[in-house]
Amino acid sequence: MRRLADIAIPLAFLALLAGCGLHPLYGGGGAGPVAQALAGVEIAPIEGQRGWLLRNALNDRLHRQGAENPRYRLEIELDDQITGFGVRRDNAITRERRALRARYRLVDGATGSVLLDQSAAADAGIDVTGSEYATAAAEQTALERLTENLADQIIARIATYAGRSAAK
Repeated sequence: MRRLADIAIPLAFLALLAGCGLHPLYGGGGAGPVAQALAGVEIAPIEGQRGWLLRNALNDRLHRQGAENPRYRLEIELDDQITGFGVRRDNAITRERRALRARYRLVDGATGSVLLDQSAAADAGIDVTGSEYATAAAEQTALERLTENLADQIIARIATYAGRSAAK
């Protein structure tokens, strides 16, 4: 009797799951609609080192092969702020917060209409040490991690949009 319950309960959950309308986002692999949409995204240049890091992280995730006529253009504006907090009695800052925010727009290449207009944000805490070099290195490392995080958020949102558009 226990074996029957061990088999019947998971099968019942599978039957319920099939009826809920969930489907894999990247169904069809590289030939699927979401992968094709992501491959058709061109990233507009982004100013500064932050922009260079984010653009490279996005291109890594898009697996772009340099399509000649991209279907979409991704425009991004970055806002980077470092705020000091954790002040000692001698007014020396002991901790910083680096916040990187991106406002991005997915634009249809053919019509120029904005398909997606959203923002993504990530932040990191940085210990300020007595060594300026160590603090600068920590700020740079935080920036690299933040751009990776933003790239993940942006690609996930574009993939979700492409999945919903393909389902219609």
